[in-house]
This record gives sequence, C-alpha cells and structure tokens, in this order.
Amino acid sequence: MIQVYTGNGKGKTTAALGLALRAAGAGKKVYICQFLKKGAFCEHAALKKFTAITCEQFGTSFFLRQSPSAKDVQSAKKGLEAAAKAIKGKKYDVIILDEVNVALALKLLQPGEVLSLIKSAPVTIEVILTGRNADPKIIQCADLVSEVKEVKHYFKRGVKARKGIEF
Repeated sequence: MIQVYTGNGKGKTTAALGLALRAAGAGKKVYICQFLKKGAFCEHAALKKFTAITCEQFGTSFFLRQSPSAKDVQSAKKGLEAAAKAIKGKKYDVIILDEVNVALALKLLQPGEVLSLIKSAPVTIEVILTGRNADPKIIQCADLVSEVKEVKHYFKRGVKARKGIEF
C-alpha cells in the first residue's frame, strides 16, 4: 500500500513516525529516508532505541528560504537511490520517504522517478510519502491520502520552534 501525508498543517512527519513506532511494536522492520533534513533532531535520539527502525538523512542544509543548489539535487538523488535499495532488498516492511513531496515540489526529484520507485515496491511493503504540496500524480497513485490542514498555528503568534515538540 502507498500512503501520502500532505497539506500545510503540522504533523505529517509526526504521523509517519507514529506509524513507524506502531510497525516496530508489531515486529516489523522500518526504513526512514529523510529528504532535505540534516542534523540530529529529538526523534533521532528516540529512533536509535529501536533496532527495528533505520533512519538516514539526505539533506545538505536548511535551504527552503533559498534556491536549491546542485548539491541539494545530488543529495536528494542519493536519498532516492537509498530508498530504491531498501525496497529492492526486501529487508523492510515499511519504508517512509519523509519530505519527498517537498523534494518533488522543489524539483530536486522528478515525479516519474518517485512514481517508478513506489510502483516497484512489492505489495508486502508499506510505502509512506510525507511533505506538503504532494504532486497530483503521487496522489492518484496512492492508496491512502491524508491532508493535514492548518486551522490555527501558534507560530503566527511568534512562538518559536520548541525542542521535543517541533524538532
């Protein structure tokens, strides 16, 4: 099955990590491929406690306020290659492509590349794609799409990102 968590609200990655936790609790093996992200966030400290969960990052820096560089494109391609290896290896039951929708929206990856990858996954592997602005072709291909809609957010009142809550 292919699941997509998209929308402008907070909680897409959190939902995917919750699914990873549930899967690990059921004895399943999980691979998390994080696009655009680099650095140790609080979830990484928690994920290290689970031998059934592997998490790799394929980001260079936080460039969302700038134009992506060739290095950013290269890093995203490496992430896609790692995800393909995880799928082909059939070692994992759940594969999470965190922020892949944003990588697509920023044109670091092409929709055809990602579609080819997720369609190549055996039916025994659950594939989850997160990030705002999901490509319509990805949505059409998915078995489940959840849109996380922002109704109200404390950032607009000037509240800064908080350790353990946002990162």
